[in-house]
Amino acid sequence: MNKFDMHTHHYRCGHAKGTMEDYIKAALDSGLQVIGISDHSPYFAEKTDHPYPHITMAASEFEEYIKEIEALKQKYKGRIDVLAGVESDYFPKAASTYKHEFAKYELDYLIGSVHFVEDQNIFNKDRWTGMTDEEMLRVKNEYYHLIQQSARSGMFDILGHIDALKGYFPYISELYTPEVEQTLKVIGETETAIEVNTSGKMKYCGGWYPSAGILEMACHYDVPVTFGSDSHVPERVGDEWEEVRQVLKETGFKEWRYYKNRKPVIQAL
Repeated sequence: MNKFDMHTHHYRCGHAKGTMEDYIKAALDSGLQVIGISDHSPYFAEKTDHPYPHITMAASEFEEYIKEIEALKQKYKGRIDVLAGVESDYFPKAASTYKHEFAKYELDYLIGSVHFVEDQNIFNKDRWTGMTDEEMLRVKNEYYHLIQQSARSGMFDILGHIDALKGYFPYISELYTPEVEQTLKVIGETETAIEVNTSGKMKYCGGWYPSAGILEMACHYDVPVTFGSDSHVPERVGDEWEEVRQVLKETGFKEWRYYKNRKPVIQAL
């Protein structure tokens, strides 16, 4: 079995530390055979080149980003499989623009993540201030509607951290909505993978994305799964990989996967 990590960042996004090569070396040190490079894509639909320097890379940097991954693929060939990926925001109105840009490159996989709901970042710690439960539930429902749309778009191989709304506001997980289960049903029908993302431990929620309950629903609806540390420092590459594998087995999953050349590489758990 190949040990893999599909979700890593580096200095270009403006909020991670280290170079791509630092993450590859960390992956080798952690015994990985496969490492995905998946930094935040530029805001391709914006008029300016680099509107948010501490969130994503500039649009003008993207070509160099891909070239660097390709060079590292060759440098580490035979030692570790380096995969070219991207974590892309999903904005319904801009989806065609993003599709057009990504089609220019030979990517191994795309992670689609919802980071904005009602024009506010989900990790904005102040967004919930003064809101009633009903208002919070409206935001939660919209968040899951966007994830459903991202799955149906066909743009992505993997959906990123599908309950990250709880990151800095764990209480949101206590507000029930049938849209969570509906979302898992949609994802299963589209055969898009979800990641078990271990970076939630770095935020107030203190656990993985998604929660155990959501993983159980994912298993019920035959949703494919993969692993991503979402590391923003090299030291977290492959973080809790074996623990995730064990939990997936106990939950009832029989296999997990990573992606190469936009095709799944399926492995028994």
